Amino acid sequence: MKAHMRVARPTDHMDEIKRFYVDGLGFEVIGSFTDHDGFDGIMLGHAGWPYHLEFTRQRSHAAGRAPTEDNLLVFYLPDEAEWRAAIERMKALGYMPVRSFNPYWDVRGVTFEDADGYRVVLQNAAWEN
Repeated sequence: MKAHMRVARPTDHMDEIKRFYVDGLGFEVIGSFTDHDGFDGIMLGHAGWPYHLEFTRQRSHAAGRAPTEDNLLVFYLPDEAEWRAAIERMKALGYMPVRSFNPYWDVRGVTFEDADGYRVVLQNAAWEN
């Protein structure tokens, strides 16, 4: 067995969130559930990768927006062609880049905001520890 990380958060915009992360960012739906103790959810990821995202909705509860503009998921895409293709795919779906709250992310990255106000940075760099 290997360690695996799930990042989970609620949403009020399940269909739009799915479009943003699946159609725009290229994630796959790896699981879903309906009315599990009043919650619906989808898990998005890539087969064999050590992390995935989960978005949930409780029908009688409003999740609200991101608390700040600096709530980020950062994806390091070192291949410039892959990075540019990801940006163009997002733009083709109507997602326009936003200026990052922290200007560091605008130097080698492009930031997009999802329907809940959470931001995703596509960083043209390799992760270096």
